[in-house]
Amino acid sequence: MRFFILYCFVFFACCYANAQDTSRLELWYKQPAANWNEALPVGNGRLGAMVFGDVVRERIQLNEESLWAGSPTAADANAAARLPEIRENLLKDSIRTAMALSEKYLRSKPMRIRSYQSLGDLYIDFFPDKSARPNISDYTRKLDLATGITTVSYTYNGVRFNREVFVSAPDNIIVLRLWSDQPGAIHCRLSLDREQDALVVPDGEKGLVLKGQVLDLPDEDAGPDGLHMRFAAKLTAMHTGGTVQSVNNSLYAKGVTELVVYLTAATDYNMALLDMDPRIDPVQQSSLLLQKIGTKTLAAIRADHIKDHTAFFNRVDLSIGSAAKRLLPTDERIKQVKAGAEDVDLAVLQFQYGRYLLMGSSRSPGILPANLQGIWCKDMNAPWNADLHTNINLQMNYWPVESANLSEAFLPFSNFVNLLRVPGRVTASKTFGSGGWTVNHLTNPFGRTSISDGVSWGTYPIAGSWLSLHLWEHFQFTKDTAYLRTQAWPVLREAALFIQGFLVKDSQGYWVTAPSTSPENAFKLPNGEVYGLSYGVTMDIQIIRELFAACKKAAALLKTDKEFITTLTKIEKDLPPIRVSKRYGIVQEWIHDYEETEPGHRHMSQLFGLYPGTQINRKTPELFEAAQRTIERRLQYAQGGTGSYTGWSKSWIINFYARLLNGDLAWKNLQDMQRYLTLPNLFDDHPPFQIDGNFGLTAGMIEMLLQSHTDTLQLLPALPASWPNGAVKGLKARGNLQVDMQWEQARIKTVRLLALAPYTGQVSVQGKIRKITLKTGEQFQWNP
Repeated sequence: MRFFILYCFVFFACCYANAQDTSRLELWYKQPAANWNEALPVGNGRLGAMVFGDVVRERIQLNEESLWAGSPTAADANAAARLPEIRENLLKDSIRTAMALSEKYLRSKPMRIRSYQSLGDLYIDFFPDKSARPNISDYTRKLDLATGITTVSYTYNGVRFNREVFVSAPDNIIVLRLWSDQPGAIHCRLSLDREQDALVVPDGEKGLVLKGQVLDLPDEDAGPDGLHMRFAAKLTAMHTGGTVQSVNNSLYAKGVTELVVYLTAATDYNMALLDMDPRIDPVQQSSLLLQKIGTKTLAAIRADHIKDHTAFFNRVDLSIGSAAKRLLPTDERIKQVKAGAEDVDLAVLQFQYGRYLLMGSSRSPGILPANLQGIWCKDMNAPWNADLHTNINLQMNYWPVESANLSEAFLPFSNFVNLLRVPGRVTASKTFGSGGWTVNHLTNPFGRTSISDGVSWGTYPIAGSWLSLHLWEHFQFTKDTAYLRTQAWPVLREAALFIQGFLVKDSQGYWVTAPSTSPENAFKLPNGEVYGLSYGVTMDIQIIRELFAACKKAAALLKTDKEFITTLTKIEKDLPPIRVSKRYGIVQEWIHDYEETEPGHRHMSQLFGLYPGTQINRKTPELFEAAQRTIERRLQYAQGGTGSYTGWSKSWIINFYARLLNGDLAWKNLQDMQRYLTLPNLFDDHPPFQIDGNFGLTAGMIEMLLQSHTDTLQLLPALPASWPNGAVKGLKARGNLQVDMQWEQARIKTVRLLALAPYTGQVSVQGKIRKITLKTGEQFQWNP
């Protein structure tokens, strides 16, 4: 009997432990990170850290969002007077001549920008020789998405050692805590280091300061050389037991039971100026941030961090099927998926990871939008400079921000785009001879809006209009009329003003953009010549239609600019239609039915109207079917017929198939991402790491569960067969509607809609449509 009672106690204790484990959203591993792609990210929008978890030499790689090489440059080509000649040749299909003229007159100087950079590294040395691994047992490394805290625990010589790292938004610091379960067991050296342009000195008895200035080496095509951005990082340590003292560029801790380190950083960047500011002292700014902590305890700092973090993260809860595989380490789950297993709950983890990464790279106290790597970057010269790429990547970073219930994370994007209007007006006037504002295919914190990287590659003046549409989306989800009036409408209006002055009539009487490119793609003429420069490409026209529609709705709500809207409406009537290729039955990418040079190209720009746009849907059946064929053809030819793609492109396909109401193919492509394009720490693999794919995946899963871009809210529009049972709480629909629902056997069991603003519309559930009108705070519940 005693054995039976003991057995029951152990059984139920194990079950309870497993339930606790499977209820948590964690990335976890049984070994330290072997490289940066295995390290775990933490961030508060301004400061970022990648935690490796090594037991011999811990590495915590650091970032500060505004630390960039380069400086502002007046790069815009003075091409407005030459534009008519370029256009004339494009419109009569003399592309060789138009290209030659464009290379001569449209080139910016400089043509390239410099890179976002790592702040440096914090190293913690525990043992003298990394090659001689100590006898460690019971090692665990975790990142808890719900708290934003990463932890490391292990046993050495009978002593349990623990670490945790988090980045506090309320206190604007990185917090590192080390502790052991036996007194005086911690002996280590903490060092700050940076690959270049900085030095580290002691800061009192228990502190360090890293200070430096970016030295840009001569590179005529990337802008002026010389000393540019100044930056600093400061840390201070507190401890229980033992001693801590600063020596050279390190702190030495001996016989310590608990060690706590606060670290922060700053640069002399002033976003209001889109420039560095000599009045800002980064060392002083870092000191002030640490001084603000005052006598605040670690327990209070940690509690405030968790309260702040969970207030964002816990808004959305998603469960699909069983969570039993959470008992396996994350890297083991990835290996099983790569070997052919299906793991739906891994997708749930990736969904929430996308939300977590957006919170960590785009929110106050941060001020800049998330770049190609969010905020996490180990390099001095990052891939693609980790820039703000505006021909899809920056936009993709924010695809899930509203529907994933993280509207506050959009504000750095919105504020930055508003500031871009100033240099964007110069580009619009000087290069394109138009009013309003625009930007081409990339930008940086210094407000780059001119053509970059190459004429054929970088001439993309439609980007300003695309960025502007995100501000309209923010209004659609929040219904914040004050924001629409003061923030969104000025941006939208000026973007439309640019389009009005940029469009030109072609020989068929259509208003077209010229010059124009379909991002990073090229076409082949009958004579075999290959070009990227054209006029009136499909994506441009689709973006313009979306922009004009947004402007008309916004102006009507604000009761303003009637004459301007009348002008836009007249222009809209003479925009070219979306065409279907007679050659392949796909959505035509260019104004003519050109032969494709790369049929499997990663960009599918002609499908902007399907997603994130709204023009291709079930009410346009010919285009709806052509969109399906477009994707099939792209996948057929991708990377030699393997169907393989870059991570961000694959995530775009998930969204496409969701809009095509094909949940099974959306799920198949999500599985492809898991198998071929997911790194051990769940970062998206371009390759290399590029964060837009993480955000695109999150957006795609929401589109599979909920769509609100038409006049009807659709629930479970693209549910795959592999997701028969599940529940979601806290998703957002346009109209500021919060959506909770549960489904069983692929049929909705319950729906709860909460109006956070007055709402009138209709909802579709399994073919049944209900019209609803709700006041703020009212709920609509339906049990079909």
